[in-house]
Amino acid sequence: MADDKTRKFSSIIVDGVAQAPSRAMLHAVGFEDADFKKPQVGIASTWSMVTPCNMHINKLAENAAQGADSAGGKSVIFNTITVSDGISMGTPGMRYSLVSREIIADSIETVAGAQGFDGLVAIGGCDKNMPGCMIGLSRLNRPSIFVYGGTIKPGAKRRDIVSVFEAVGGHAAGKVSDEELKEVEDTAIPGPGSCGGMYTANTMASAIEALGMSLPNSSAQEAVSGDKKDDCIRAGEAVLKLIENDIKPSDIMTCKSFENAITVVIALGGSTNAVLHLLAMAYAANVKLELDDFTRIGAKVPVLADVKPSGKYLMSELIEIGGIQPLMKVLLDAGLLHGDCLTVTGKTLAENLADVEPYPENQDIVHKLENPIKKDSHLVVLYGNLAPTGAVAKISGKEGLNFSGNARVFESEESALKAILDGTVVKDDVIVIRHEGPVGGPGMREMLSPTGAIMGKGLGKDVALITDGRFSGGSHGFVVGHVTPEAAVGGPIAIIKDGDPITIDAVRRTLNLAIPQDEIDSRLSQWQPSAPKETRGVLAKYAKLVCSASEGAVTDKF
Repeated sequence: MADDKTRKFSSIIVDGVAQAPSRAMLHAVGFEDADFKKPQVGIASTWSMVTPCNMHINKLAENAAQGADSAGGKSVIFNTITVSDGISMGTPGMRYSLVSREIIADSIETVAGAQGFDGLVAIGGCDKNMPGCMIGLSRLNRPSIFVYGGTIKPGAKRRDIVSVFEAVGGHAAGKVSDEELKEVEDTAIPGPGSCGGMYTANTMASAIEALGMSLPNSSAQEAVSGDKKDDCIRAGEAVLKLIENDIKPSDIMTCKSFENAITVVIALGGSTNAVLHLLAMAYAANVKLELDDFTRIGAKVPVLADVKPSGKYLMSELIEIGGIQPLMKVLLDAGLLHGDCLTVTGKTLAENLADVEPYPENQDIVHKLENPIKKDSHLVVLYGNLAPTGAVAKISGKEGLNFSGNARVFESEESALKAILDGTVVKDDVIVIRHEGPVGGPGMREMLSPTGAIMGKGLGKDVALITDGRFSGGSHGFVVGHVTPEAAVGGPIAIIKDGDPITIDAVRRTLNLAIPQDEIDSRLSQWQPSAPKETRGVLAKYAKLVCSASEGAVTDKF
């Protein structure tokens, strides 16, 4: 296997007399003479002890390296960063979460580009790891596989991280005692793995598998399991076959494969963050994808999985009945997936699904097509005078399909959370949280703390929330995020005043400020931008470079 075809990039680094210094350096990190004739496989690890989502990934990286080495390659493990959404949620630290997606992508591109790896395995856990890895792999366009670090096991009484956020709201409402809150805190997170519902991590893992960039079942394995170890070993082996056959991300990540990913996200009732991340991943892959594609596909794809946060079940329980592969087979047989898309197995999606067994007859986690939870998508793209370039809502139907109320305006997440917890926010309010977009945050924070508090206080059907920020995959209720243009660049959300009537209509797909147009025009003409919150460092740089959330909030769109 060791030839110029399989060593397209590493041969430039290690072959010939002039590259003796490179070989000398590599000898010190464990290369033998024979290794210089092998394809080099970079193993991008997001291991870190800052979060349970990633605390085990060092071992998984070693498993992937084992697989690559046994298949005739030479593995090189390197690290990139992670931050914890769950830990930083509701704090200024959350501003760095979406920024980390770009740092991860940049760092993988940088290391692999400099070191001349012939192929890559990337392993991600917490939310932004996955799209960050995929953006980096797409830019490099070398034979690559993504491996999901796996979901966490359920906590006591089937708890997860959202249980804790909602218990905080319950505590503020007097429904949860100090002792009960402490007990939830102590038992919700039992060990390694990503948050346990169909939140952003499990959503994106499923999307990437549907996209064809992970091995079958990679998205549906617990973090601490023999299946996940085997998945990593097989990924290391499989990337050598991709190198040999010169199968690159651009061969796999096509327009049709992105449509497959969107279809699976909808059927699973996945996170609104999937919209943001798939737009960004498509841009990196040179695939034209727009907000309206989610509406077009969503019109014919039902929600079938009864999973948290809006449903009952956790990812571990979906794994027990077969994961997402039987669901994909149902969607394929119904003509809702493109079966001819190439995947990292070297086979098409249809070939991968050919022998998949159906779900057990007695399960009620994934509904049948003829009995959907919702007949069309829960991801609703809204337009109107408050969102001229779009906003994204997550409407399961349980909240209702429209909401009208009066604005209660906040300039930050913290001020909104305080008002929710202290009872200032009341029934029929439309909570407006602005200056939390990609530029205004900077960083477009997730709003799980406010939405968790709303649900915990029993206001889930009584209030709505709109923001130019975004939501955790664990958020539910009548919530609208990604409002664009954002307040910091003069979007109409910037000129809302307390008491203004706002109407959200998920059927007509509209988000409107119900005041005369001449009043809107007058307010906009008087708008002045606020001073930047950050003037130096990574957040300031991000605010200067980032594009609109409706375009994926990428930083290299010039």
